[in-house]
Amino acid sequence: MSVNLKGKKIVIGITGSIAAYKIPYLVRLFMKEEAEVKVIMTPIARDFVTPLTLATLSRNSVLIDPFDAKNGVWNNHVEIGQWADLMIFAPVTANTLAKMVNGIADNFLVTAYLAAKCPVFIAPAMDLDMYNHPSTQRNIEILHSVGNTIIEPQVGELASGLSGPGRLEEPEKIIQLIENHFLHRNLLRGKKILITAGPTFERIDPVRFIGNFSSGKMGFSLANQAAEMGAQVTLVAGPTSLHVHHPNIKRIDIESSAEMASICLSKYKAADIIIMAAAVSDFTVINDRKKKIKKTGEKIKLELDPTIDILKELGKNKKKDQILVGFALETNDELKNAKAKLKEKNLDFIVLNSLNDPGSGFGTDTNKVTIIDQKGKIIRGELKNKDQVATDILQTIAALRVI
Repeated sequence: MSVNLKGKKIVIGITGSIAAYKIPYLVRLFMKEEAEVKVIMTPIARDFVTPLTLATLSRNSVLIDPFDAKNGVWNNHVEIGQWADLMIFAPVTANTLAKMVNGIADNFLVTAYLAAKCPVFIAPAMDLDMYNHPSTQRNIEILHSVGNTIIEPQVGELASGLSGPGRLEEPEKIIQLIENHFLHRNLLRGKKILITAGPTFERIDPVRFIGNFSSGKMGFSLANQAAEMGAQVTLVAGPTSLHVHHPNIKRIDIESSAEMASICLSKYKAADIIIMAAAVSDFTVINDRKKKIKKTGEKIKLELDPTIDILKELGKNKKKDQILVGFALETNDELKNAKAKLKEKNLDFIVLNSLNDPGSGFGTDTNKVTIIDQKGKIIRGELKNKDQVATDILQTIAALRVI
């Protein structure tokens, strides 16, 4: 029996996918863990799995339409949204993904989604060409960006006979992901965390700058996951198109390394944990021009000054009970350089990225990191999406004695 799911109120939403055949087993697993389960189906989902089966297993009537004519009951989508501790929509078709994104509430399932006051997990399942289509990928990205957790489909043989991404994740794995969610939900409750993310831009003139390729995705994942774990997060973000929606995150936007330094050095004393994930520029332009530099065909020279080493300053001044985490993005001598930075900056541990690892580094949705602590312990991670990497990093922080 799982202490994580006992008594938890779970809503399962099923759409018209052949993968719906897996959901009765998912319901059974939730019931074995002593969760309370209510099932919502789209009308077409009944062609793939029967309401009678799901009602028998969940011990609750299945919700399909706003009005249950048979029993004379009005199904209130607002009430179900307030009742649930968590909603899991699985399997989700391309059609329902599009409706969720655009708020097309033409069935009870989408109205319940729009009324949700709780964490929402979405597990897409469809044929590989539909899954890979740019419109589907855009919809998944939008749903993730507004705070939903996406359970990525697995690669394998599909109902069409093709093989590729699109298989619904197995029920045992879905249960494990949701158990981990509840386990981690209060892991950092009451902690104040300062996180930096994204690049910094150093102006050359009003239209040009020196910068780097950082997207900010790793830092934003850390902020979102820390907030989900109950922390109060201050996110200092360089120029990026990313968004945060969690109420536990206070976002401060900056442009230059000097601005980031000013905010961090004024805020760090109030923080229990400081995670410096931003890719801060090492140099800034001396005497940036106030007017656009015109192209004349002649060479120009830029004079650069070193920027303030924010991480080093924080390491020198951190309090005894604070945790300070740095990042190292390396292209060669990775471990050697990371260990040197760990010691020089007085960090509790450092997160090493190598640009030599496919799928990690700037701009990707995945990352592969190595964590090195003060005692020289090395934890080598696998390639994972950045939310999962963020969870690994935050669990490492939570394991330190001061937490």
